[in-house]
Amino acid sequence: MFDALFENVPPRGTMTERGTDWRSFAGGEDDSMMGRIGFIGTGNMGSVLAKAVCRSQGAQSLLLADHMPEKARQLAEELGCTVADNQGIAQDCDVIFLGVKPQMMAGMLAEIAPVLKKRGGGFLLASMAAALTCQQIREMAGGEYPVIRMMPNAPCAVGAGVVQYCTLGVAGSDCVAFESMMAPAGLVDPIPEQLMDAATAVSSCGPAFLALFVEALADGGVACGLPRDKAMRYAAQMARGSAELMLESGLHPGVLKDQVCSPGGTTIQGVRALERSGLRSAAMEAVTAAYEKAKSMQ
Repeated sequence: MFDALFENVPPRGTMTERGTDWRSFAGGEDDSMMGRIGFIGTGNMGSVLAKAVCRSQGAQSLLLADHMPEKARQLAEELGCTVADNQGIAQDCDVIFLGVKPQMMAGMLAEIAPVLKKRGGGFLLASMAAALTCQQIREMAGGEYPVIRMMPNAPCAVGAGVVQYCTLGVAGSDCVAFESMMAPAGLVDPIPEQLMDAATAVSSCGPAFLALFVEALADGGVACGLPRDKAMRYAAQMARGSAELMLESGLHPGVLKDQVCSPGGTTIQGVRALERSGLRSAAMEAVTAAYEKAKSMQ
């Protein structure tokens, strides 16, 4: 329907070539409905994704709304897009990003449900609320509308994030267009909905876990005499470079660890101390605890 806006989207084979067939997660007609785009909620993650959409689609297609209008106005001035209210976005937008907290979602959707019902269709709801399923979003919105459930993470702010998504009733071409729209945020990857909470625990909670580890490494450097600013810079750059090395080379983390650990050297002694302190178990328990919390919120 709005394919002119997405003349440069990747071919449909892109997702299949990554090992995931988009047809497994979306069905129906092939007319893309991506046109005017609205964000209800411009908090931290809503703002990050709005900036990503501006980079891929341009500010002219974007409407912003927030329960604190000044926050939406400031972001709109920064991006050069338009401020609206929830009802205006519900009425006019083809893609409606739902950027409110899970506990606020039902109330917000009840507010705009009459507008959506009057429209009847021709729009897509994209929720970034943790733990809420596609079906729950449909029920809260009051109709069998197409829904994308997505889970972005903090590094999307620098274009190095992860956005997992699953769908309900979304056309295949809209999945391709959605990936193109989100591409400036980082890796965009479709997964079955039953894996969304596990993905959340790894990639959305993971930045906090990694930040703790980087901070601890820097603290160790300070304890050994490094100035604080240098210790932080070295630890963060090391984490960044090590991640890029594993991603670009396909190197298993265990192989990288073995390559760095020389027999009788300094690194293996540090690894021994980490193993003695239960680093692996602590990391696994952190992911599991986050996953169980997400499940309990449903």
